[in-house]
Amino acid sequence: MTQDNRNRLSKIYTRTGDKGTTGLGDQRRVSKTHERIEAIGTVDELNTWVGLLINEIKTTQLLAEELHAPLENIQHRLFDLGGELAMPGYQLIQEDFVTDLETMLDQFNKDLPALKNFILPGGSQLACYCHMVRTIARRAERRVIAAKEAGEDINPPLMQYLNRLSDLMFVLARVTARESGGEILWQQSDKNKV
Repeated sequence: MTQDNRNRLSKIYTRTGDKGTTGLGDQRRVSKTHERIEAIGTVDELNTWVGLLINEIKTTQLLAEELHAPLENIQHRLFDLGGELAMPGYQLIQEDFVTDLETMLDQFNKDLPALKNFILPGGSQLACYCHMVRTIARRAERRVIAAKEAGEDINPPLMQYLNRLSDLMFVLARVTARESGGEILWQQSDKNKV
């Protein structure tokens, strides 16, 4: 048997979760609604949306050279992030991962005009995907904070990574909207004006 065959998942179902629990890396079995599991699931959903964003970038070829490799790297880090959540006591997300996001954020934000108004999610399909990733990153961040508030040990860089990722996606939504159709600015209703 080769090394690849020994480490391959050959059986996908285990039946160990049939009663509503799942296992963590520290051997605990917890409810599938446990705060840590909710966070893991939301990070998985977030990673899936990053994959859709990458696919949309490949399809449109808009900013493909600038964004494909960094977004693929983000997918790998999100997988690490989920792994860290699944293995209490381990740290996989490092501060330099957060710094990498900040560098990318600064790079894309430097040429954008200052915001004088709120923007709506839209402008192009690509921008909408960026906004979806942004909002799910915020939800993942809330789920991680809920786990921390419930007494789970969460490393600070993990929370920072999700926070910066949502900021980055806001900036990328602006960039892609401006490249492919224009940002949609929020217009205050006359009834709401002071």
